[in-house]
Amino acid sequence: MLAAFLPGGRRVDLAEVADPRPGHGQVVLAMKASTICGSDLRAIYREHLGEGPEAYQGVIGGHEPAGEVIEVGPGVTHLSPGDRVVVYHISGCGVCDDCREGYQISCTGEARAAYGWQRDGGHADRLLADARDCVVLPDSMTFLDGACVACGFGTAYEALRRLDVNGRDELLITGLGPVGLAAGLLAGRMGVRSIVGTDVSPERRQRAMDLGAVTRAVAADDEEGLDEALPRGASAAFDASGSGQAQHQAIARSRRWGRVALVGEGGRLDIDVSEHIIHKQLTIHGSWVTSTLHMAELLRDLDAWGLHPEVIVSERFPLERAADAYAAADSGRLGKVAVVW
Repeated sequence: MLAAFLPGGRRVDLAEVADPRPGHGQVVLAMKASTICGSDLRAIYREHLGEGPEAYQGVIGGHEPAGEVIEVGPGVTHLSPGDRVVVYHISGCGVCDDCREGYQISCTGEARAAYGWQRDGGHADRLLADARDCVVLPDSMTFLDGACVACGFGTAYEALRRLDVNGRDELLITGLGPVGLAAGLLAGRMGVRSIVGTDVSPERRQRAMDLGAVTRAVAADDEEGLDEALPRGASAAFDASGSGQAQHQAIARSRRWGRVALVGEGGRLDIDVSEHIIHKQLTIHGSWVTSTLHMAELLRDLDAWGLHPEVIVSERFPLERAADAYAAADSGRLGKVAVVW
């Protein structure tokens, strides 16, 4: 089968490798969609930066996979050939408290391995997955919808749940890349009527408006525009940028008793804690991915809302053009970029 590897230096290498066979508790998927995440760009594609859970070990790339089950191994009873699934992109030890609660992302056991980072991921014709990591897609959801849920929409949903957003909120989203777009689209379905987004890219601001992900888009450095859009400050803020400047903006623009979720990876903060956090009585959440339970819940919600995450996908490429797909995603001007079969 054809597979894509990420050696760093903004390169993508294609190679023919053997088809996987399932062991106990495993399934093989025929891949249908594998989207590209900002973490892939930041910590693998440009250069190998990661340590610990972000250490890339030379495996097949892609941690946002969705596909069709074509083979099941011994001991698999809840999945069958023909099932359409999205794969939660971290496989944990299965026995620690975090794994038992569905948060394999927080597993610290030696067995923890992320697809596309420490074990083969979705940038190949076939994917070997642990059956417990697979969540069945509702009939209304496409494979591309599922790939978008695997990380981006799941990550946004988790943070919005922690913020407990509602119809009384004025939400600020800093960073209108794929996760920021997901946050805006989901927040609207969760009842938020005022959603202000900021980004340095005019193309991303316009796309957010076109998709209805925000009610107003403001340039990241337009302080007067933010004063006008949020005269009382934001009651809830969501940073999807990973930029220290934008993270500072999310906190500084929050009103008293506001809630803030820091989601975008990276960034460093130098902030007056008393002025901007303590005296404003802020609640700040660090939110990393989601749980398998909440991923299944999100899929049910998307089905009920009639919302298709694939609307944020701006470009699609076959696996043979994975290098072009990564270059497009790395440009930073687009929505989500996907590899499709």
